[in-house]
Amino acid sequence: MHALVTGGGGFLGSGITKELIRNGINVTVIGRKKYYHLPPSVKTLQGDIRDYEFVKKSSINIDVVFHVAALAGIWGKKDEFFDINVKGTENIIKGCQANSVPKIVFTSSPSVVFGSSCLEGVNESAPYPYKYLCEYPNTKALAEKMILQANDSSLCTTAIRPHLIWGPGDPHLVPRLIKRANSKRLLIVGDGRNRVDMTYIDNAVSAHIKLALAPNENVAGKVYFVSDDEPVFLWTWINSLLSRLGIPEVTRKISYDNAMRLGNLLEKVYNFLEIKSEPPMTRFLATQLATSHYFNISNAKKDFGYLPLVSQKEGVNRLIRFLKPSLQEN
Repeated sequence: MHALVTGGGGFLGSGITKELIRNGINVTVIGRKKYYHLPPSVKTLQGDIRDYEFVKKSSINIDVVFHVAALAGIWGKKDEFFDINVKGTENIIKGCQANSVPKIVFTSSPSVVFGSSCLEGVNESAPYPYKYLCEYPNTKALAEKMILQANDSSLCTTAIRPHLIWGPGDPHLVPRLIKRANSKRLLIVGDGRNRVDMTYIDNAVSAHIKLALAPNENVAGKVYFVSDDEPVFLWTWINSLLSRLGIPEVTRKISYDNAMRLGNLLEKVYNFLEIKSEPPMTRFLATQLATSHYFNISNAKKDFGYLPLVSQKEGVNRLIRFLKPSLQEN
């Protein structure tokens, strides 16, 4: 088997790549730079998924594509999100069709069904919202729809929605929490009792590979939520982590309504002044920090045998061991 991984140099993509190599599968990674942290047996092709000819050439003699590459974030230009997340995905689909690639596993996001209200134990039947609060979930939803619609007898397409991928080596979620907490810029939004799903990196990697190896008749044209299957109280989890790292816990609060008003104001100001950096609060961030969003993963268990490999407790212990040396150096 020969797998192609887009975004194979990133946190999730490199995890998938390394696990495929450990399982004796040939891997080609495409990205915009060289990735020296990947195993030497990995073939790296430098290019952009917005370039169809590059994608088409990269897809020759490939058995499965893990389409992980995306522009993530809660702030940025609409056109850039669309070009990478939607047009890039369209190029992946067309490249696979042109080269008779039999399977695509698309990394989607639970945010595609997130409007502004709580999602508590919902499954994949949850509808797309009428309106999104930022471009990332909007463009990921458009891409997910394209992926699922491309499924046919010659190309099996399937999508996976891991929520809040975390663990050792995470360059975004936990480092940002620590940075904000250290600078006293982290506030509890709402009543602090919201529950969320998370997905430890090893669990996210395992889910992708299990989905890729599943019989087509089980998964073709379907989308799946995956997680650690242990929803946590978000602010309790954050404060417990901070405490174990020797960082003061977060105690200051802002109401959800005030956070939404502040986010709405800052979005308007940043847009008017054309400020490129991310506002300290947005409406999407406020809803993510204040509402519950956890999911029913029964379909992933049933259709391709997904079960979390690492528990929340063990994952946190591993993360603490990983982070403490670097924090002590600082």
